[in-house]
Amino acid sequence: MKRIGILTSGGDAPGMNAAIRAAVRVAIFKGLKVSGIYRGYQGLIDADIEEMGVSSVSDIIHRGGTKLQSARCLDFKTEEGLKRGVEVLKMFNIEGLVVIGWRWVLYGCSKAESCRDPYSWNTWYN
Repeated sequence: MKRIGILTSGGDAPGMNAAIRAAVRVAIFKGLKVSGIYRGYQGLIDADIEEMGVSSVSDIIHRGGTKLQSARCLDFKTEEGLKRGVEVLKMFNIEGLVVIGWRWVLYGCSKAESCRDPYSWNTWYN
């Protein structure tokens, strides 16, 4: 694995910026590139992604909200939205995804993971 993506989804919660900061710093320490995905799964679908470095998370721990602008996304619950999300991950060479959030955020992760390899959509979608 050479690159991971990080996104926040759902409502803002205390500690989200600390989690982003920790994930970015540990990934860089381990030799990985990090892509920040803005506005949660909606940002993934829209390819609202930029490179993150240690300096991009150096002054965020004490700030409210989340640097990556947490959001909800109903489109990611659809077959088309999931397809687009996986296409964007492939387009940006993102091989791993750190998702910070709660509730259906895990649902989105599990659906995206089930599509990862061999990217077969009809095996899970009803």
